[in-house]
Amino acid sequence: MDVFLQQLVNGISLGSIYALVALGYTMVYGIIKLINFAHCDIYMIGAYIGYFCMTFLGLGFLPSLLVAMLGCMVLGVLIEKIAYKPLRNAARISLLITAIGMSLFLEYGTMFFVTAKLRTYPALEGLMAKSFTVGGVMITMQQVVIVLTTVVLMLGLQYIVKYTRAGKAMRAVSMDKDAAELMGIDVNNTISVTFAIGSALAGAAGVLVGVYYNTINPLMGAVPGLKAFVAAVFGGIGLIPGAMVGGYVIGIIEVLVMGAGYSTYRDAVVFAILILILILKPAGLLGKNVGEKV
Repeated sequence: MDVFLQQLVNGISLGSIYALVALGYTMVYGIIKLINFAHCDIYMIGAYIGYFCMTFLGLGFLPSLLVAMLGCMVLGVLIEKIAYKPLRNAARISLLITAIGMSLFLEYGTMFFVTAKLRTYPALEGLMAKSFTVGGVMITMQQVVIVLTTVVLMLGLQYIVKYTRAGKAMRAVSMDKDAAELMGIDVNNTISVTFAIGSALAGAAGVLVGVYYNTINPLMGAVPGLKAFVAAVFGGIGLIPGAMVGGYVIGIIEVLVMGAGYSTYRDAVVFAILILILILKPAGLLGKNVGEKV
């Protein structure tokens, strides 16, 4: 039982990271129906920003996290303005190909500047280096910080979406972009805000995974990004609660598969879940099937 609970704690920590990345996928898809494959590489850029802040600037965890979120926020808006906005009225396949191209550009552009070698986050000291045991389950302060940071960011996102003017505009554009524009909502600005918030969450996830696993590299976003996309689809692409639920479920399942001694097949299990969801419930766990007008 203790082993299961230990794996559950580890799965919640990993699921928190997946949930943050999945939120960016689902927010952008909810607004402009785009699977932003470059999002996973914004997560990677966030990890590098956090690394440079902690290693060369000597900043602590929280300042590095905030700088990474700010840097990724700016990067996300620039990507939207430069790569996606000119194709706003183009065929959806054009946007998809552009997203894949932007993903490769970020990966190999980063590799050109920082090289492909692994970077190691500095060892954490003080409270962040401590751990404690509860009922036979060891919990590290890193895991506590990851979960608390994720919960705070998710609550902040929910507040923005439900109670702020920008959030109401995002919901309106998500429902009907043309009607929102007729009502005086600046659709372009709303889309930029969506990219900014989603990218900031991805940047935070990058720092958290750097702190948790210590090592980072320019291609680190590829597989976790795909798993976060699976999490978004699992919960219901376009739904914020769905992305959160999907992230935690995928994280817990992956860790349980590893704990059972099948770590080689952990990726296969995650993508098998995607196939099953698409077959059995294409709209996702919390999604609803909606007829499309033609």
